[in-house]
Amino acid sequence: MTAGESAQEAQWRKWRGVADLYHAFFTGLILTVVTRRGTTDAAEFVFRVFRRQQQERFLPGLKKLGLDGLPPAVAAAQYHYLSNWIGGVHVEYMYETDRKAWIRYPPPRWIWKGTAICGVPGEVSRAMLRGWHANNGVALGDLRLGFVCTKQSVDGQDGLEGYYCEYDHPLELDQRMVFARHLEAPPFDPGTAPALPVDSWPKPRLEKAYRNYAMEYVKTAAPVIVQVFGPEDASYLLYLTGKLIGMQYYDEVAQALGGSRGRATEFAAFLRTLFESQDDVADITESEGQFEIRQQGWKLMADVADYHPACASVLTGLFEGLAAGCGRHIPVHLKPNSTAGAPFVWSVG
Repeated sequence: MTAGESAQEAQWRKWRGVADLYHAFFTGLILTVVTRRGTTDAAEFVFRVFRRQQQERFLPGLKKLGLDGLPPAVAAAQYHYLSNWIGGVHVEYMYETDRKAWIRYPPPRWIWKGTAICGVPGEVSRAMLRGWHANNGVALGDLRLGFVCTKQSVDGQDGLEGYYCEYDHPLELDQRMVFARHLEAPPFDPGTAPALPVDSWPKPRLEKAYRNYAMEYVKTAAPVIVQVFGPEDASYLLYLTGKLIGMQYYDEVAQALGGSRGRATEFAAFLRTLFESQDDVADITESEGQFEIRQQGWKLMADVADYHPACASVLTGLFEGLAAGCGRHIPVHLKPNSTAGAPFVWSVG
């Protein structure tokens, strides 16, 4: 392996470390809402997150993946197959007819990683399907397209699966996502599954897309939770989740980013690499063991129209948790900031 290839591999490991951190935060946030607010509130939150993602990304994603000319049922199913595959999600696609195509998420489920699946109520998983899968026909302008769910992994079945079906008549709102637990998806044949064109999706693009897939869940979830529960409660839920996840994941992320345990010096170095790995520009100055980090805006949230300062609790929680994972008594403080595009000034140590 050449020096250039080695540097590229190191960059990809860092991107994957960032992806793991944001993935864990998103899963953890849903569990925090389940345990602090209850199942009904968690289901509403998850519905709003996935509906917003569906409205913002489904149609542009179809075009980007070259699927916009396919029959509606096939296009919807292939979109879920390819977009989730890019993000590292276990997923299967089975074509039946131009009007019926299956999608299956076998275990282990990406979104409910590890033991998290034991804390996810069925109602919350159903909310995800209502938010996204049930609305694809509406987005495509074909009210005959609905989604039939045949299994849910959180209910103890061997995966989440179902099929897109184009009916002979327009569907009412409550008909766009229904259940048919007596049915089962056909076997998956990788040889017949769609694939991304290698020339337009080279390895570097796939690696960055893998990172962005996880990060964009947080980009959606933070403003949604503020709108649903209000800034005070949202700030608490975002901060608590961030701190818990940061403490739990420091060693794992530091290994990917080349960090180590220690004191403020080691943590400031870790933060510098973390900022670089999530495409944020940051300048660090040191004075007598105290570090000031000037983050030149929060790129992830910079184009979010309904950004609220409470969203920054994602970072304050994560950084405090990561600092605790790095070593004891490493204080981290953020100076008040009203917009994601303005500099974030952190003090460490």
